[in-house]
Amino acid sequence: MMSSTTLARHQEIAWRRGHVMATSRLVAEETAIALSYNGSTHAVMMATPDDLEDFGVGFTLTEGIVERASDIQSIDLIRSELGIEIRMWLDGDRATRLAARRRAMSGPVGCGLCGIESLEQARRPASPVPDRDTVFHARDLLGAMQALAPLQILNQQTRSVHAAAFWHPRSGIGPVREDVGRHNALDKLAGAIARRRKSACAGAVLLTSRVSVEMVQKAAMIGVPVVIAVSAPTTLAIRTAEEAGITLLAIARDDGYGVFTHPHRILLPENVAPRADC
Repeated sequence: MMSSTTLARHQEIAWRRGHVMATSRLVAEETAIALSYNGSTHAVMMATPDDLEDFGVGFTLTEGIVERASDIQSIDLIRSELGIEIRMWLDGDRATRLAARRRAMSGPVGCGLCGIESLEQARRPASPVPDRDTVFHARDLLGAMQALAPLQILNQQTRSVHAAAFWHPRSGIGPVREDVGRHNALDKLAGAIARRRKSACAGAVLLTSRVSVEMVQKAAMIGVPVVIAVSAPTTLAIRTAEEAGITLLAIARDDGYGVFTHPHRILLPENVAPRADC
């Protein structure tokens, strides 16, 4: 059972199949989470208040604020009636660079693109993922996506949160992180991988959401060569995955998925040959 800070039970009047009944259901919590560095707030996100140390570390890494988790000198969670502050401390040089970036911010921060001052920064090139000749069996990746749902503990109870998970062909799925925001779930996963000192270069990220450009950029910062998602990608996400060297699989269903970029990493069944549409 998840903690009371992660979900709550609410009364509900249900109308199902023409019948009305009084009942209740578990609902995911959504809380304001402030990410601050060296005493100054950088961003405020609405998120599920769980795995917040992972969130802080992952956000800091995927947004390019630091290059390694060890660059964060300390991290503390400060709770109040208004929300939770993830308070992090960086060394002097990184704090100075971040302060200059923060001064460029001209409006409130939402999810995805934080503290940018130009269109060029919004379309920043994704970090290239090294091509280590690692290949994945198509059926193994499909099996991984099918095995993810039972591991989504919070979503099993609320049906309202996204998940991001790491899969390795030898060790299977883990860690799994959930959040009301898809970006947040991926940031939490990035932080969990970094804090566990796991290498992502021989595994895949599994997503229960659509694939936008920010999700590909974050996956590239993690260094993962394969991303597979249940929903469709955007055109910019496909272009960014192509440029970053990421194999992008999407629209994953029980009967398969689509391979959108770098298909050389996927070993398709012998009886399936790629076919070009007219």
